[in-house]
Amino acid sequence: MEKPGAVNDFDWAAMADMLELEGETHSPYVRQALEELEHLKPRRILDIGSGPGVAACRLAAVFGQAEVTAVDGAPELLARARERAERLGVSLRTRVAEFPDGLAGLGTADLVWSGQVVHHVGDQQDALNRLAGLLEPGGVLAIVEGGLPSSSLPRDLGFGRPALQSRLDAAMAERFSRMRAELPGSVAVVEDWPGMLRAAGLTEVRSKTFLVDRPAPLDEGPRRSVRRTLERCRGGLAELLDAGDLATLDRLLDPADPAGVDRRPDLFLLTAKTVHFGHRPQN
Repeated sequence: MEKPGAVNDFDWAAMADMLELEGETHSPYVRQALEELEHLKPRRILDIGSGPGVAACRLAAVFGQAEVTAVDGAPELLARARERAERLGVSLRTRVAEFPDGLAGLGTADLVWSGQVVHHVGDQQDALNRLAGLLEPGGVLAIVEGGLPSSSLPRDLGFGRPALQSRLDAAMAERFSRMRAELPGSVAVVEDWPGMLRAAGLTEVRSKTFLVDRPAPLDEGPRRSVRRTLERCRGGLAELLDAGDLATLDRLLDPADPAGVDRRPDLFLLTAKTVHFGHRPQN
């Protein structure tokens, strides 16, 4: 889930509902990724940039013998993580710490997870170096970066210009590049994540991509998540879209319109998340 602490000016606490809903909607990839790690016997796990704790609670459920700590810069999101853990009956600790400057006092762990956080830091290689520095010898770092954009809309909606999803993806990519360029201390880097993990001193590096496939018709939770995403597109991409596409988004977001996202039966959610794994050498 995207939650980088205080490395930019997003009000992450105000986005708590959306972050938790998105985390739940995308949770199949977390389950699949953790299956890759079930052979581990970690004593201590850190989820860096945990947000409201969806992945952290899954880590606590899979590794019941471990001390799992959700780490985030927003106390309000950590409160949400504690509530979630109590509701699910798992043991979870929380720690307020900014990313990446606040990591030094966390101690080390056998497994460090960080989901879609590093790309919010100006110097991504430095952030990876710091995450790798949290590992015990033999420990594993798993970072979620890359994959495929989410798709939810049919190519032809029955109104507006076809292929709206493709234009939203292009506008989001442009906005993302602008965000990266405007980050404090932004450093241009070839985003070869396995290569960057090796540069951080890790070995046995590998990547694997996991599918999130929620076919139509969507259940209530994923449907609400798609609505929240389109609402963010309408608010955040307005300057990059033409008037016709903005009008199409307005109709999609109209709760009274039978062709809107709240009612249409052909709404789906398809995306893929890539997880990169690396080990700290034993010596």
